[in-house]
Amino acid sequence: MTLALFDLDHTLLSGDSDVLWCDFLIRHGLAPDDQRERNRAMDAAYRSGQVAVADFCNFYAGLLGGRDASFWAPWRERFLHDEVLPRVPDGARALVERHRAAGHLLVMTTATNRVITELTARALGFEHLIATEVELVDGRYSGRTAGTPNMREGKVARLHEWLAQRGEGAQRLAAAHAYSDSANDLPLLQAVGFPVAVDPDERLLAVAQARGWPVLRLARGAHA
Repeated sequence: MTLALFDLDHTLLSGDSDVLWCDFLIRHGLAPDDQRERNRAMDAAYRSGQVAVADFCNFYAGLLGGRDASFWAPWRERFLHDEVLPRVPDGARALVERHRAAGHLLVMTTATNRVITELTARALGFEHLIATEVELVDGRYSGRTAGTPNMREGKVARLHEWLAQRGEGAQRLAAAHAYSDSANDLPLLQAVGFPVAVDPDERLLAVAQARGWPVLRLARGAHA
């Protein structure tokens, strides 16, 4: 079965789940207001490709620290319905459905951690999610990531692990499709046979044009 791999933030979603989550927590008194500036700095550093993977992923994992899954459950649901689903454009849904109709195996692969993205994947009909994992200690989130963060080269490493767990090899990637907006995902896009740049940042656009990759533009409306 052909693989179709989808990044989430700024690809299927008009916005960044991590950034939106931090703002959501601040707005509801679940994170201190002084995190707002660091959130903006992390976002800017990610977009420029200058942030260290561990720094980025651990900052957002840290927002969960000290609380258990039952505490976060209602907030995750509220975040999904208030902040995420209104930011998924019709064109993104249609793109996913075209691959589903073609019988492809759909995988959401995101640097954002599973706690934030699991409900999004489910709502968009993804059976398979590869995301950054968050450490649990004595039933509570420690505020640290666990294992290899699913970001940059880590997306390829985690994808290979996922394939191996399914008893499949990396040869599957030659026929795979992958969609992303960000030059941070160049390792993933370069690993597949059919990469597509979706509303790409300047760095990814330059690479896509140089290599003849398709560039897809989605109508994003108010959340562009």
